[in-house]
Amino acid sequence: MTRYLYRIVLIGCIQIILITGYALAADHTIAEIIKNKVEQIESTHTLQIDDAQIASITVLPELYEENGFQRLWTNPKNVEDLFEAIKGIEEDGLKQDDYHFTKIEQLRSQIASSTPSDPALLADFDLLLTDSLIRMGYHLIFGKVDPEDHHPHWNLMVEIDDDRPAIYIQEILDAGNLAKKIGELRPQPIVYNKLKSALKKYRAFQANGGWEAIPAGPTLKKGMQDGRVLLLRKRLQITGDFSMEASKSEIFDDPLEQAVKRFQARHHLTTDGSVGKQTLEALNVPVENRIDQIRINLERLRWVLHAISGQFVIVDIAGFEVFVYQDNKIVWTSRVQVGRPYRQTPVFKSEITYLDLNPTWTIPPGILAKDTLPAVKKDRNYLKDRNIRVIDRTGKAVNQDTIDWSKYTGRNFPYQLRQDPGPDNAMGLIKIMFPNKHLVFIHDTPSKSLFERTDRAFSSGCIRTKKPFELAQILLDAPDKWNPESFKQAIDSGRTQTVMLPKPVPILLFYWTTAVEPDGTVRFKKDPYKRDAEVLLGLNENFKFRKRPVGKKRQTL
Repeated sequence: MTRYLYRIVLIGCIQIILITGYALAADHTIAEIIKNKVEQIESTHTLQIDDAQIASITVLPELYEENGFQRLWTNPKNVEDLFEAIKGIEEDGLKQDDYHFTKIEQLRSQIASSTPSDPALLADFDLLLTDSLIRMGYHLIFGKVDPEDHHPHWNLMVEIDDDRPAIYIQEILDAGNLAKKIGELRPQPIVYNKLKSALKKYRAFQANGGWEAIPAGPTLKKGMQDGRVLLLRKRLQITGDFSMEASKSEIFDDPLEQAVKRFQARHHLTTDGSVGKQTLEALNVPVENRIDQIRINLERLRWVLHAISGQFVIVDIAGFEVFVYQDNKIVWTSRVQVGRPYRQTPVFKSEITYLDLNPTWTIPPGILAKDTLPAVKKDRNYLKDRNIRVIDRTGKAVNQDTIDWSKYTGRNFPYQLRQDPGPDNAMGLIKIMFPNKHLVFIHDTPSKSLFERTDRAFSSGCIRTKKPFELAQILLDAPDKWNPESFKQAIDSGRTQTVMLPKPVPILLFYWTTAVEPDGTVRFKKDPYKRDAEVLLGLNENFKFRKRPVGKKRQTL
């Protein structure tokens, strides 16, 4: 009996030794395969696994070299967390196949169905999981589309710690908390999550069939009878603008008019309650287009939200608004007027450092060449009527009647044109300065009636704000010294006065065509500069890293 038990134990030990030996041999084989493929990346900067392209040519090799070319994805929980993250990435407006989803699903199935597992499959699976995680981290931190491809003056640079990527990835894989860490890579401000919720809502509309287009016809107004009224009620009920039970009446009644006004307000249209050409066009935009519009603006949020903290002034160019953003909340807002489509307000970041009360206005070169000089050549009283003086390089006044205006263009004009302070000054009574090469700033304006328009692209590039003194008071942050009464006294003096801010305040001029109100109301704006299409194209293209280095020294991931 003892001899029999001894034989069983001996056989068991031999089996364990054989299995362990096989496992060690398999691990060694996998490591050799990974090593060969990593060396290929390092020598050729490329690696294709069937139809999947490895994108990470620096961090991925660093990870495997530091790990002795052993597999990184031996913890099943990490694998499952990554799969769930990829499945859920469409909630961010991104595409699953940017992260090799189809291929890694196929490999996981093949590995599960083969015993023992093929070392080549395990090596490929491990490499693709690592590349997938790096790709996802890149998109959530930087965005998929390079903003510099679309904004030539882009200067809001997000960078990573040059020494951290490989160490960071190894740490989270070792800790086994991958799902939590991926979540932390997303922009954290609530505005991002609200826009994700909006995307989910509109995808639900899509899953339920979207909405039927309303045929063209006469403008629909309250009191009219028209067969299209039934379609209109149904259309507005789908998106929650009409909350009552849909009536079968063809009469355009008061509840329907209120619903149309809600829809118009959400779509930056004139809220007259009538369904004319613009409102009908907005109603008939397919749900797929609205989904893309939300995706585009989630991408824009990824470009900027990682770089915004503390107090920030944000000009929403497409929304014709300016915000003071503090601790991830909007604490103040005002309507603005921005550049016309052919004089677009640029996108860039700067710092507000001072403001001018009773400002003068020196006409900048672009406006001088395109607007002012042509106007003076047509009307010699143009400058006098606007209280604009001609001065030379030393600041000395020049008699404009002695100038042969026909000789000059913007390039060879030897003088400056300066408008004196006053209520008719193009800058109004105050301008808020953030030095930049575009000669763009925020200012008051005598053209106050234009703030009542829905579309407010009227300027030559600068930002005119409806409530400039409220913004100035927030920026100066000295209510005992600078308040409505003290501003009035300073303006009434007629004296030009420069007031420095106690500390610079960052400002971002940016462009969004979708927003979500605190109560969850989804707002769709027009695209005045026609920029959405090019961002959507980039979102739908294959994966690529940006041209600019991702860190101060690190060129790419």
